[in-house]
Amino acid sequence: MSDTQTPLTPAMFNVLLALADGDKHGYAVLKEVAEQTGGEVQLSTGTLYGIIKRLLADGLIVEMRRPALENDDQRRRYYHLTDAGRELALAEAERMEKLVARARTKQLIRALKPA
Repeated sequence: MSDTQTPLTPAMFNVLLALADGDKHGYAVLKEVAEQTGGEVQLSTGTLYGIIKRLLADGLIVEMRRPALENDDQRRRYYHLTDAGRELALAEAERMEKLVARARTKQLIRALKPA
């Protein structure tokens, strides 16, 4: 398992979250993070690849090469969330969930109302 501990930086957590539902190449990760955060988190390519390098070194993701498909560039590297990466992302999500629950008990924020 990795040396990375929670809390993760928001950027690292968002990258792990983007990979939680399947393998993606770097540009797809950038797009998903921007979409899922409503543009609040916009990673530069330099920031993204620095994070990817760290996550690879920590064993939280692995690099995969996809075979060339009609609409795929064979130079693209795809990234896959490892079991350790999934466990760390889950631990971070649970940590944040507990923080939000504490903020609610202190009446700092109110519970979300059903739609």
